[in-house]
Amino acid sequence: MCRQLGIQEEVVPGIATAFGGGIGGTGSVCGALVGAVMAIGLRHGRQLSSERDARAYALTQELRRRFEAEMGHVDCRELTGMDLSTPEGVKRFYASDVPRRVCLPAVGVAYRAVMGLLEAR
Repeated sequence: MCRQLGIQEEVVPGIATAFGGGIGGTGSVCGALVGAVMAIGLRHGRQLSSERDARAYALTQELRRRFEAEMGHVDCRELTGMDLSTPEGVKRFYASDVPRRVCLPAVGVAYRAVMGLLEAR
């Protein structure tokens, strides 16, 4: 997304490090969706903490709606059917076809949705 948006920041991959497994393996919101929200912030984010960009909120709400409509849920645990908060759960996850069957498509859905929204606005 950064390449598409023309952003050359080395810090971005580091910021996204703990998105996997539903925010640090907790099973919460899918990291692909969180990354797409970050892309909205990169394009429409505030410059001062006192600002609020209604456009960013509206885009994020639509992004979430599109992601959930296509994937069926926004939470990692619901999407994968796995508990990634334990070493055993992580091992089971990587031994399964879930990364290919669920996570890879989720990244594609999040990417297409956010780029479509950003290109349209």
